[in-house]
Amino acid sequence: MSIKLEIIDPLNYPTWDELLLSNDEYSFFQTSHWAGVLHGAYHFKPCYFSLIHGNRLVALIPLMEINSILTGKRGVSLPFTDYCEPIVSREIETKVVFDFIKEYALKAGWKYIEFRGAGRLFQDSPPHASWYYKHTLKLKRDEDQLFSSFKGNTQRNIRRAATVGLEVRIDNSFDALMEFYRLNCMTREEHGLPPQPFYFFRKVYDHVISMDHGFVSLAFHDGKAIAGAVYFHFGGRAIYKYGASDKAYQHLRPNNLAMWEAIKWYCRNGYKDFCFGRTEPENAGLRQFKKGWGTDETTIEYFRYDITKNAFVFGYRSGVTKVFKTVFKRMPLLLLRAIGKALYRHVD
Repeated sequence: MSIKLEIIDPLNYPTWDELLLSNDEYSFFQTSHWAGVLHGAYHFKPCYFSLIHGNRLVALIPLMEINSILTGKRGVSLPFTDYCEPIVSREIETKVVFDFIKEYALKAGWKYIEFRGAGRLFQDSPPHASWYYKHTLKLKRDEDQLFSSFKGNTQRNIRRAATVGLEVRIDNSFDALMEFYRLNCMTREEHGLPPQPFYFFRKVYDHVISMDHGFVSLAFHDGKAIAGAVYFHFGGRAIYKYGASDKAYQHLRPNNLAMWEAIKWYCRNGYKDFCFGRTEPENAGLRQFKKGWGTDETTIEYFRYDITKNAFVFGYRSGVTKVFKTVFKRMPLLLLRAIGKALYRHVD
């Protein structure tokens, strides 16, 4: 097969999402919907390196160009994304694909290229930021069979939440997303982290939820939203992207019930895979929570190619340090939101 890569902007390619479905290795994060969120919220430039053979997508490495006065110019596949495995069919020589990307990056003045997931493209290269856990649940039509596959503690937490009178609503309205945003700000403040800016969730609504590729699952107690999560879906695959709750109601286990109702929705609507997203190795509690749902656990490796050094480089997992978290926890929410609005587009 002759190799002639195209650089495609999925936002200006009318049949992009149908083309993406022509390859079974697709994920939600490769869609035009997620590209719309990243471009709309942070003005990143889409550069989706693609190879189309006939009517089939046989290679795809989606990148966003980030041009920041604070952190420089670089390509990331993809920012604010849990994982983004390259699509490269077996008959294609991966070196040819990667050389094309490197040549573009050099001309564009990028400092480095970051890949969030390696596939077989970089199997002999050193990872940059160690690894993350990924947890995936294979969905079955029989909800009772699926429930019985959960760990005992997960089953008990779901039953407890159901017996204390909690109500869960699956909703794709903007009001539901704003209820989640309120809870998200509370949770981020509790963890010592600036919340994502409001306009980011506005773009999530515009490009994902309002287009029927996502929804919010909210748990209510006496008419008040006390926990919630945001889910995305495309093709036959779904992902849990964001979760939040009011700590004062944690003992009622509302997150468990909100998650279970979302999983049941995906079962009833014919989805085959449900991903719980990425988890840092040091977050043992979150890992245990996700394993409790009977998931398959795999790892995600991130890779960074330094253009100047012409080599893959090792680094450390990015994130907010304990010192910053301590400082942030002392700040009022209004100030934390201002920090998130100012800095988020520069740091991922």
